[in-house]
Amino acid sequence: MSNEHAPKKQYYRKNVPLFRLIQKVKLWPSRRGILHGVKSFKVRGPFAELVTHCDQRMVIRNSRNSRAARWLRNKWVFEKCAQCRIPAWKIRKFEATVFAEHWGSDLTEMEKGE
Repeated sequence: MSNEHAPKKQYYRKNVPLFRLIQKVKLWPSRRGILHGVKSFKVRGPFAELVTHCDQRMVIRNSRNSRAARWLRNKWVFEKCAQCRIPAWKIRKFEATVFAEHWGSDLTEMEKGE
């Protein structure tokens, strides 16, 4: 347990657009409550193509109030995908992430770099 320590908390705004949030955390919650790792994410206008590590492909819409955005912000996931093999450090980092209404990064720097 000497190498394992609590990850530093990261603070994000609660109303971050879904595309920026997924590009940052690289996780996707399925409708069954399973957390998947994101292998690739390509933005195409108001939509994006998302491919998980278990090779599920889906086209999603950028929305702050979507089911996926709410589930990521509120951490309403029940288990992680066994096929995606999400590392334990990534789960710990996601669990330490705090979404606050008036405090934290709004991830605007993501637009400049991409």
